[in-house]
Amino acid sequence: MKFPFLKLPRSSSKQAGDAAEDEALRHLQEQGLRLLQRNYRSPGRGGGEIDLIMQTPDGTTVFVEVRSRSTGAHGGAAASISLFKQRRIVFAARHYLNRLARTPPCRFDVVLVEPAGLQWLQAAFDAG
Repeated sequence: MKFPFLKLPRSSSKQAGDAAEDEALRHLQEQGLRLLQRNYRSPGRGGGEIDLIMQTPDGTTVFVEVRSRSTGAHGGAAASISLFKQRRIVFAARHYLNRLARTPPCRFDVVLVEPAGLQWLQAAFDAG
């Protein structure tokens, strides 16, 4: 599957990112996941953002980072998820979970949207 939105000019990188999130959301919903929240931000200076918070049919909460790149240069979309970025996502996830009465099972997934297609990496990293 080709993704024409990845060829947008740099000035519309926000639009390309939103389109990649839309594509990832559609794919995950087709796989049976349900959207709980989109673009969740934890407060504070050190806060993070979670692109998609989904729930599997068995009740697992899935924190999803969506990454898109128009080329495979510099390692592609997967290489752009640094340890620092992972820590910010985990921080935001903890903030989200602290608001709940009961902590569900959870995991951290990544959806890569590149010209070659979409790739869903389940349990791509952990909170450790």
